[in-house]
Amino acid sequence: MIRDSIKAAQVAAMKSGDKPRLAAVRLILAKLKDKDIELRTASSIPDDDVIVTDVLQKMVKQRRESIAMYEQGGRPELAAAEAAEVAVIEDFLPAQMGEDEVKAAIEAIKAEVGATSIKDMGKVVGALKARHGTQIDMGKASALVKAALA
Repeated sequence: MIRDSIKAAQVAAMKSGDKPRLAAVRLILAKLKDKDIELRTASSIPDDDVIVTDVLQKMVKQRRESIAMYEQGGRPELAAAEAAEVAVIEDFLPAQMGEDEVKAAIEAIKAEVGATSIKDMGKVVGALKARHGTQIDMGKASALVKAALA
């Protein structure tokens, strides 16, 4: 489980005295705790690795947006700190599919659901997220789906 590897990384960072990595791991664990609290009232709880991956992907996305804003604002030191956090967070994410693999998965799903036009984009994206959501950046994937259906 991904959560166990994150907790092990926290212990390892504490023992080695790696303060920046420890801070990033603690941020991850805090976000996971928030998500656990949020899911207490949910009617159905997804698999733990799906929850953890979703939280990690959102954290990476937020930090990439922050990096862009810091660079526009002329704050390279803050952008570097965010980039360091992204590197730590990405250590725990499952391996991402390459663009060719994503295109192949899109074509397979497109044929399976009988998608022919842009109107079927929701079906294809939904099936893609259900099957490969933890291995794909859905922002990039939706653009690829749109291109495949155009």
